[in-house]
Amino acid sequence: MLPVQKPKPQPPQTLDEIRERKDQLLEQLNADNSEFGTKWHQLFVSKESSSKAEFVTGLIANSITAIDAFLVVRKLFKNYGSLFGFKKKRKK
Repeated sequence: MLPVQKPKPQPPQTLDEIRERKDQLLEQLNADNSEFGTKWHQLFVSKESSSKAEFVTGLIANSITAIDAFLVVRKLFKNYGSLFGFKKKRKK
């Protein structure tokens, strides 16, 4: 699939057109800045205090994830450790 190309705008001919384009870009930048600011704030807002059950559930879920990651890494090193230089070479 080819990317859609937008037609190029005509270059400004007068100072008024340049000022209008500058104002449009400034408004667009301010709108984008406020949108990014709200998204950034939502990303790093601390969660409200959760109940004891939610805390335990999260702890169990994180523990299972950590154990699963450990087992995957162990299995990969066991099978492909020689690629990383962790496996001893066999003597004949």
